[in-house]
Amino acid sequence: MGFSIITKVVGRHAPPPNQTDYWQRYRDFDWQQARLGIKGHDGVINIAHEAVDRHVQEGNGDQLALIWLGRQGERKTFSYRQLQKLTNRFANLLTALGVAHGATVFSLCGRTPQLYAALLGSLKAGNLFCPLFSAFGPEPVRARMGIGDARVLVSSARLYLKKVAPWRHELPGLEQVLLYDCHGDCPADCLDLDSTLAEASETFTVCPTTAEDPALLHFTSGTTGLPKGVVHVHEAVVHHRYSAWCALDLHPGDVYWCTADPGWVTGTSYGVIAPLCNRVTLVVDEAEFDLERWYRILSDEKVNVWYTAPTAIRMLMKAGDALVAKQDLSALRFMASVGEPLNPEAVVWGQRVFGMPFHDNWWQTETGGIMLANFAAEPVKPGSMGRPLPGITAGIVQVDEQGQVTELTEPGQVGELALRPGWPSMFRGYLHEEERYRHCFKDNWYLSGDLAWRDNDGYYWFVGRIKELIKSAGHLIGPFEVESALLEHPAVAEAGVIGIPDEMAGEVVKAFVALKPGYEPGDVLLKSLMAHARKTLGPAVAPREIVIKDNLPKTRSGKIMRRLLRARELGLPPGDISTLESDEGSRHEK
Repeated sequence: MGFSIITKVVGRHAPPPNQTDYWQRYRDFDWQQARLGIKGHDGVINIAHEAVDRHVQEGNGDQLALIWLGRQGERKTFSYRQLQKLTNRFANLLTALGVAHGATVFSLCGRTPQLYAALLGSLKAGNLFCPLFSAFGPEPVRARMGIGDARVLVSSARLYLKKVAPWRHELPGLEQVLLYDCHGDCPADCLDLDSTLAEASETFTVCPTTAEDPALLHFTSGTTGLPKGVVHVHEAVVHHRYSAWCALDLHPGDVYWCTADPGWVTGTSYGVIAPLCNRVTLVVDEAEFDLERWYRILSDEKVNVWYTAPTAIRMLMKAGDALVAKQDLSALRFMASVGEPLNPEAVVWGQRVFGMPFHDNWWQTETGGIMLANFAAEPVKPGSMGRPLPGITAGIVQVDEQGQVTELTEPGQVGELALRPGWPSMFRGYLHEEERYRHCFKDNWYLSGDLAWRDNDGYYWFVGRIKELIKSAGHLIGPFEVESALLEHPAVAEAGVIGIPDEMAGEVVKAFVALKPGYEPGDVLLKSLMAHARKTLGPAVAPREIVIKDNLPKTRSGKIMRRLLRARELGLPPGDISTLESDEGSRHEK
């Protein structure tokens, strides 16, 4: 891109940016500086202590920690002291139930206060916590809970009965199910969380976890096989706290709104942990995206820092500028975006309409925190992911067929975006898949799987993904998972899934299926396939479109060639087709 935007917000009483000289800080930084901001001692470090208890101990217990906005217009607030007591209750409940330290606690919740109590309370009790997206269908939930060896599930009665109860017997290790919103009618073999929590003690001594004790489990989809369980440890809080200070410019007392659901890594790392560690006030909205509601929240809650997704920004852009002008957004001083590449038009639109640009940044589930960012005090280059945070060494590399890594040092060269290992929030493994984890690292580089290039000023620019993951509205979707669900339909013989560009979501899922003998294509069957996919996978993962074909392109070994499906769909060169079935090209496609 040939231009930059200098961030300068006129008329706002904003504190100076936390980081004012990027290159000097980058040269002088070491991780020991960041660790000095953590209050762990004698080898003990606990994420929940850093996020909540330390602020109470330091005399800031009366500060507002969380503003919860319910779907029906409810508004509840929690001070840091109240949040400490609530999370202590949950930690005591786990202890009273005999849940072993290190056991995995899963949540399948909307954005309710119970979710935040469970997340932080589980960490206090020394448990591994895994949040699941509440829009998942039964199959994604079952797969993840099975891989993660779920011992405890926290959910609403409605979600549990709809998505877990029918197959709970398949997980004999699931010892406890804690349900809220039972309204006096708790299902069998479950505990009423609301009433049980009210009886628990408000006093709890945080478990003395170490830096390398597992803390968080997030699942990310692969192009083949089942979802991967990404494990993060308590030391990740060092990077959570520092990166939010550095890249999101958080100051104590800020009102901060991250729109991501904690079922995704952003909603946990930067929707809960990082902001609380920086002693800000979280805004949590239970409802889904609503244009007028979002602008009203920004105005009514006097949000200072807003972290959202490109899909949402594009939806705001599509609605026009009129609604923005009707709101008092004078408190807003910094806007950031993550989840997928942010198109340059959105950055420029932010500057024109809000008086400031959106600051894009880049990271992955595996990195655990922001790696590249456009910073508050630095020029924003529309379309760029930004520059590495101090403490992060990034590079563009090329990996040959023998696995040898060559760093590409000239600006403009396209290669794989890679990072030098060692930052605190780097994932410590894929659950039960040590070999897969090792393959992420070569020659002292973590290989991201993303193609990018670097310009003369050190800004990185996204090109595409090496593998076939689909990123739709910020959600990573594995083709294999969608294909497997489609193959469960009695009419489907073969399934191939790709991502295709979409103006709003970045990409959407498109599926191609071949039918078993005896089934005829038509609207009725397509509706049946779509209903099956949405019921099984949930609307966030299910295909937006399904196409019935006579056959799908396959290699001689029978593997569906997604790359060829995508090339045909988008009019791209087919690439190497030497492994394609020899008679494939002569077959007519519907």
